[in-house]
Amino acid sequence: MEKALLALSYGVHVIGSRAADGTLNAMLADWVMQVSFKPRLLAVSIENDARTLRFIRETRVFTVNLLHEKDGITIARKVVMPSEAKKVRGRSEEMAAQVIDKLADIPYGLHENGCPVLDQALGWIACNAVQFVEVGDHTLVIGECVDGERLRPGEMLIERDLGWEYGG
Repeated sequence: MEKALLALSYGVHVIGSRAADGTLNAMLADWVMQVSFKPRLLAVSIENDARTLRFIRETRVFTVNLLHEKDGITIARKVVMPSEAKKVRGRSEEMAAQVIDKLADIPYGLHENGCPVLDQALGWIACNAVQFVEVGDHTLVIGECVDGERLRPGEMLIERDLGWEYGG
């Protein structure tokens, strides 16, 4: 079964979020898909202990940035690790206390909802969180699409292009 699940293809996205106090975050996400036309809804699967999920629960807004096939890997490498170093097992107490600003070296602007929109994305979609569905070790965040734009031509980066796996 695991090998069959690993054969599924996923796009590579950066989920932009903000906390109630204005703190910004970016998270790499593979499990994103449109789930409705009317209204236009997206589902994003986020680990239950993720900072991004906490922020979205607080503010009920987020952005989905589609990474570009040509240079999205550079952005993916910058945001793949958790912002909160304590999520990585085996770190020293000092290292675990660190919080990394994954947006520090990535050009971005802010959508009117206050969430990051990456300048070098293929495109982006702004969403209002309308539902949270617990599904095992993840939560599906259902977002109503309220705005979006395709920024440049090309195709979306897919997980297989990275040589990474998040599935199985």
